[in-house]
This record gives sequence, C-alpha cells and structure tokens, in this order.
Amino acid sequence: MAVSVAPTVAGAYRRTIWAIALSILLFAIGVVLWALAIGNDQLFKDGVDWVYDVLLYGIAALVFGRDARAERLAALGIAGVMAVAGLHTLWDLWDKLVRPRPIEPWALGFSAASAIVVALLVILALWRFRRESHPVIRATWLSSRNDAISTTGFALVGLAARLMPVRWPEYLFDLVVAGICFQASWAICRATLRPVPVQSGARQE
Repeated sequence: MAVSVAPTVAGAYRRTIWAIALSILLFAIGVVLWALAIGNDQLFKDGVDWVYDVLLYGIAALVFGRDARAERLAALGIAGVMAVAGLHTLWDLWDKLVRPRPIEPWALGFSAASAIVVALLVILALWRFRRESHPVIRATWLSSRNDAISTTGFALVGLAARLMPVRWPEYLFDLVVAGICFQASWAICRATLRPVPVQSGARQE
C-alpha cells in the first residue's frame, strides 16, 4: 500500500528535491573544474565526494510520485547509497592510516565551509517535510540530518587537526560518521520493508 501524501505537500517536495539535486550537481561541477584548473588533489576529491548527494537526491527526484513499488525501490536505493558512503568513509580512514596526508588548510577550510553551508541549506529546505512518513521523503530527510551533523563535525575536527599535533580526533570522527551512515541505511530499510497493515475498506495497490 502506498503511503499517502497531500497533493500540496507532494508538489512542494517534488520542486524542492529537484532544486536540491540540480544545485548540488552544479556546485560539484564547479568545484571539480576549479580543482583541475589549479591542480589540487584534495579539492578534487572533495568535489567528487558530492556525487553521493547528487545520486541520493537525484534518485528521490526521479521516482517520487510514481507507483508504490518504484518509490520503495528508490528508498532502498538511497539506503544503499548511504551504506556505500559509510564503507567509503571506512576505506578513506584506512587510506589515511596507511598513507598519512598533508594538511592543506585553505582547501580543507573551503571544503568544510561550503559543505556546512550546503548542508544547512538542504536541511532548511526539507525541514517542513521532516514528519512525513513517506519512504522517499523520510530517506532524504534522514540524509540531510546526517549531512548537517557530519559536515559540522568535520569542520571542527579539521580545525583541531590543524592546530593539534595528533590526528586521532579526525580518525575517531570518521568512525562516528560511518556509524551514522549505517544506522540511517538500516532505519530506511526497516521502515521501507515493514509491512503496512491493510485497514478495512482500504484499496491495496
């Protein structure tokens, strides 16, 4: 059974999620082109990392409003993107341990500041939909919540890493972020796969 959403809410969400996906894509392209122009590997990596957000919000924008099966599959796809992001975080942590990276203050500062601004803008845009039970809306809200937490934390940890002679705060936070990604992925899967009780007189799709 599809989870019903008021037409006004559905229209507002559809416009919002398309705007988010396209805006992040344009921003990511700009960062990658800038990094290539100046030959900065750290900035290039940070620009490419935006692909997770583009995929997540792009999937939601493409399937929202279609049949219940497509929306449930999209929610599971979003959960998969978040799980891959968690695995990527763990892989990146391992790479940092094996091959410690030099700190580039200006690149890290720009990436942290832009990530915080984007995360806050996204969470503000989706705030009105935070209590909706629709699986796609729920999935994108959880993702925006995670971004707001992780990017703010990374900015603080990045500052600590530049000022302190040790790197363990950064490594510890990588583990926390990976855990948040996995928790959100599990929550989305559980909510999406949970059977919805059919009420008397309800029409099942």
